[in-house]
Amino acid sequence: MKKVITICFLVFMFACGEEHLPKPKAFLRLDYPKPEYYQVETNLPFTFEKNKLAVDVYKVKTTASGTSQSIDLEYHKLKGTIYLTYKKVLKNNLNTYLLDAQNITQKHTIKADEIVEQPFINAKEMVYGMFYEVGGNAASQSQFYLTDSINHFVTGSLYFYVKPNYDSILPAADYLKNDIRHIMESLKWKE
Repeated sequence: MKKVITICFLVFMFACGEEHLPKPKAFLRLDYPKPEYYQVETNLPFTFEKNKLAVDVYKVKTTASGTSQSIDLEYHKLKGTIYLTYKKVLKNNLNTYLLDAQNITQKHTIKADEIVEQPFINAKEMVYGMFYEVGGNAASQSQFYLTDSINHFVTGSLYFYVKPNYDSILPAADYLKNDIRHIMESLKWKE
C-alpha cells in the first residue's frame, strides 16, 4: 500500500507542470507586395495606372451591338483577374450601357450578403461612375463603370479562378479592390 501511495504522490508531483490554456484562434496571414503603379498606354481611348503585379492581356470582342475592346489584368499570384471593357457611346445608348452595368451587379444579389454602391466623380478629367463592393460568396467581389457621359463607357469587374468562399478570398479581394480604385482614380480619356 505504501508503494501505491508513493507512486501516486510521485505521479502527481511530476504530472502537474504548466497550466494548459486553449490556443487562440488563428488567422491566415497573407503578405502581398506593396503596390507599385505605372501608366499604361493602350490602343483603347483611355489610359490608367496599373499595379506591376498584373499582366495585361488585350482583346477585341464583337458583340451584337457592335465592337467592344477589353483588357484583362491578370494577377496570377492572387488567382484573380480584373476585366476592363470599353464601349463607344453612340447616339442614345448610354442609358442602355448604364442599365446593363447595374443589372450585371444586381445579378450577384442571389449569393451576395450586401452590395455597397459608391459614386465616383472626377470632374477635372470628366470621369464619372459607380463602384460596387459585393460582400459574401458572390462570383465577383468588385465591379464598376466609368463614363464621360458623351463618348466613352468602361466597365470593370473582379473575378477569381476559384469557387467563391468570401472568408478565403477576402485578403486578395481587398488588395484588388484597392487596385480597382486606383484604376478608377487614374483613368483619363485620350480625346
